[in-house]
Amino acid sequence: MLSKIDVTKFHTLIEINSLINSNYESVHNLLLQIMESATKLSEAEASCLMLMDKDKQELYFEVALGSKATEVKKYTVKLGEGIAGWVALHNKSLIINDLANDKRHLSNIGEEINYKSKTMMAVPMRIKDKCIGILEVINKISEPGFSQEDLEWLEIFANQATLAVVNAKHIEEANSEIQLLQNQLNTDHGYHTIITKSPAILEKLEMIERVAKTDSSVLLLGESGVGKELFAEQIHLRSKRSKATFIRVNCAALPEGLLESELFGHVKGAFTNAVSNRQGRFEMADNGTIFLDEIGDLPLSLQAKILRVIQERKFEKVGSDSTVSVNVRIIAATNKDLEEQVEKGQFRSDLYYRLNVLPIYIPPLRQRLEDIPELAHFFLGNFMRETKKQFSGFSQDALQVMLSYSWPGNVRELQNCIERACVIGKNKWIGPEDLFLKSGEMQEEEAMDRNLKIAINVFKGSFIRKVLEENDWNQTEAARALAIQRTYLSRLVKELNIINPKEQ
Repeated sequence: MLSKIDVTKFHTLIEINSLINSNYESVHNLLLQIMESATKLSEAEASCLMLMDKDKQELYFEVALGSKATEVKKYTVKLGEGIAGWVALHNKSLIINDLANDKRHLSNIGEEINYKSKTMMAVPMRIKDKCIGILEVINKISEPGFSQEDLEWLEIFANQATLAVVNAKHIEEANSEIQLLQNQLNTDHGYHTIITKSPAILEKLEMIERVAKTDSSVLLLGESGVGKELFAEQIHLRSKRSKATFIRVNCAALPEGLLESELFGHVKGAFTNAVSNRQGRFEMADNGTIFLDEIGDLPLSLQAKILRVIQERKFEKVGSDSTVSVNVRIIAATNKDLEEQVEKGQFRSDLYYRLNVLPIYIPPLRQRLEDIPELAHFFLGNFMRETKKQFSGFSQDALQVMLSYSWPGNVRELQNCIERACVIGKNKWIGPEDLFLKSGEMQEEEAMDRNLKIAINVFKGSFIRKVLEENDWNQTEAARALAIQRTYLSRLVKELNIINPKEQ
């Protein structure tokens, strides 16, 4: 007859197996649950699950439980080093009830975090007889120590953890393929995703929702790289023209002679090499939307034709006397001061006033710090798929550097920065050294003072979210790890709008 503890163990195994075979959201949370069960049923004080980094030939802490869980996770263990390293190297389980007299035991980590290990069990996690990680339980609560039966049960839990990792890898690969396909579909249509948590940008999106319902011209203002094109896309996608064509034109990319033909088309023989009739961008955008980027660089000679299209919805192709009528909504964008250009005679005042019916200013990245971590993680996910590399995220030092940098190139510069970091990064976490951001380009003191409160809140929110994730969103455990009262943590979670993804 099974004892009460054996029945509990079997019920625990059945429960975990059910989770493994279900569509669970987070492998980390599942591994955490497996380790919590293994620790409890082994009657141990602490435990950890370590995974193998093949490139570095070392073990890192994926899950750690116990009073020193947070401190221990910053360490790694070389293959062959200590008990865990020995088990990983020899692919054999160990049960040791007298660690003080075992030569394989390295006490340096315990000494640094002020934790003494007396007894220990360590078993390998295997895929096709190859060790991919280690399960360790430490300090049996009851005497005389861990038994052979305890070891056998821990090996069963190790098999479950391995199965969870394998399943998660398959799910991750499948999701990556799906995401890649979705990205390709988005690219084919030419549309992008706006990633934001900034109140300033959320306010702009609300404005765009209202603006999109009209057919009036829109002028998007803001520095280079803030993402004006993405907002133009959103206006089109939320409008009644969304099923029609969205045409992009960079007015600064072509010389004046070619730009006129590009915009309005030409007829055969209009100029040298005009060997056939050509449809222009305005004609292509009929019943849809045309986005004129860098409108401030549009030559004066073409500004009159653009004004006529806005007013009369008519134009003539280059070399033709025939009038073409179109039904097009115009969205323009510039990083220049058009009022100043009007004063200098470099931009037509009548065109400016017609474009400026609905002006929308997109703030630079340095004024919406809440978006930096969100965009950085979004870009990192994209580039990990492209480079076939895996990172756990950004270190807190890296996040601090990103929040204090002025980002003169805005979102475009951040994207390039994350791509570079993903290519050259060698560690589990992207660090400041991978970002290559020059300290001389950090925000000036006045700007830093202005954004200090926002930066602190962004950093606090990111740090607290990370600790909550490590503790499976258990606020009591997270508060203990943060060394604060649970009620204070609960208030911070509410104030910083930290949302548990399981509850969304």
